[in-house]
Amino acid sequence: MTVTQISAQELFQAAYENRYTWDSNFPGYTADITYKYDDQVITGQVRIDANLKAEVLNVEDEAAKKAIHGQAWETSIHRVRRSFTQTHGANTFTSGNTDATGAVEILVGGKAEGDKYKVRNNEVCHVHRLIHGTFVTIDTFSSHNTEEGYLSHTYDSVYHDPETGAQKGGKSDFTDEYEKVGNYYILNRREIRTETDGNISIQDFIFSNIELLG
Repeated sequence: MTVTQISAQELFQAAYENRYTWDSNFPGYTADITYKYDDQVITGQVRIDANLKAEVLNVEDEAAKKAIHGQAWETSIHRVRRSFTQTHGANTFTSGNTDATGAVEILVGGKAEGDKYKVRNNEVCHVHRLIHGTFVTIDTFSSHNTEEGYLSHTYDSVYHDPETGAQKGGKSDFTDEYEKVGNYYILNRREIRTETDGNISIQDFIFSNIELLG
């Protein structure tokens, strides 16, 4: 292993370990949800248990229920604390280019060969990963700094076909807000603005009355 690979891995590992995650004592929580989509306003409840299983309650509309469940599950799965070795033990890392903002490109080899990241100020600010046969590219523009790691605040995501490179669907811009409940930071709002063929649709997920379980 070259010095470059060691430094690339150290740089990436430090940023990975700087992400905010919930500890093993996380009890789960309940919250009211208000979901606004175009002209619709739908309300209900969500419950995330200690194992991070998400449930949506009192929402009849199946499409809305699926959308709410997707966001509740997705935000929880990113709070799971896994060691760097568990997640990236089968990967290797080399440094690529450094851009004008000081972000260092991290090129992945091994099991996840072809994936790419960028690290700036001890935070992962760019992700390019093959997930379920589609390349997902996420750029983070700002973050919330907690005393226990960072949480993304504004970011976008876009999907591309790995074979052709063609964009799949629209580009989505996200804004996430958090509040501290007990010892844990929990998402209380996520706005998603998606542009498809010049049309913008806005989804707003507002989580209120957040209470820890147990």
